[in-house]
Amino acid sequence: MRPGFHHYLLNGYFEDPCLFVRIPMEKRALLFDSGDVRNLKPADAHKITDVFITHTHMDHFVGFDMIIRTLLRRDRPLNVYGPAGIAECIAGKLRGYCWNMIQEYPFLLNVHSYSGKTVTHTVFDAQKKFRKEVRKRTKSEGTMLRNPLFHVKAAVLDHGIPCLAYRIQETVHINIDKDGLQRKGLTVGPWLTEFKKILREDFSRQKEIMANGISYSINQLKDIAMFTDGQIISYATDISMSSDNIAQLTEFVKGSDIFYCEAYFMDKDRERAIERFHLTAKTCGTIAKNAGVKRLVPMHFSPKYSDCPGAVIDEAMGAFQS
Repeated sequence: MRPGFHHYLLNGYFEDPCLFVRIPMEKRALLFDSGDVRNLKPADAHKITDVFITHTHMDHFVGFDMIIRTLLRRDRPLNVYGPAGIAECIAGKLRGYCWNMIQEYPFLLNVHSYSGKTVTHTVFDAQKKFRKEVRKRTKSEGTMLRNPLFHVKAAVLDHGIPCLAYRIQETVHINIDKDGLQRKGLTVGPWLTEFKKILREDFSRQKEIMANGISYSINQLKDIAMFTDGQIISYATDISMSSDNIAQLTEFVKGSDIFYCEAYFMDKDRERAIERFHLTAKTCGTIAKNAGVKRLVPMHFSPKYSDCPGAVIDEAMGAFQS
């Protein structure tokens, strides 16, 4: 099965957690957290349409300025999502620079802050020197982004401050039966992208599509499409060890194909983890196991374990696979 999402962490275990998710079908990418983003390739950076911030501690937000600098001349808006107060934090960053030379730039920032009950949409327009404009506030149960291909949900957790976890879910995954394609005398090509789009967005048996220079109705081609459950990726970092947090996160990531989760402290330092509002590697693994996650990717380790990363991984994976 060809995956709908291509994803990787920008940094290593002891560096800032940043998850890059590319969506080939839409020629776009999502970025989860924006700490140290120096490993982000320029070509990948220009694909980013949406940035999801968990919270605004420096190791999750310091690279946001670099992203703005890279995309400043782009005419495609950048959408940013984060906890309550994210718009004020972005406004503060933007106030730190002089913008007297950008009035002709088309760049637009759409910022969506989630309180747990409402989403507030704020706009920063380069042509208005990034003056903050609050557009609207709507009720929400956590859906931050939705389109026919996928949606992204957020959950408000506790890190001493509100901190969001995210879940990106493909609506449905469509595979193409290559043997069926061959039987119809068709070959793989750009038309398949349009075919899948119609199946997701505007399904009509009579709707027609050009395939290899011949017009077909969707009804004539529908048997080459195989529908399976969409891929689910979850991302959570910097979370308190409270029972409420653990229960909420376990439910939120349930059934994920891949779960990127912090494993900041080892269980021998559990008291320190509680004090610093972080998970232990053992708790990380236990959450993934109880949530029925298929694959766990531990990340964001404390530098105190820099000489023994394998021990942190073993603790997390031991709890997950037990």
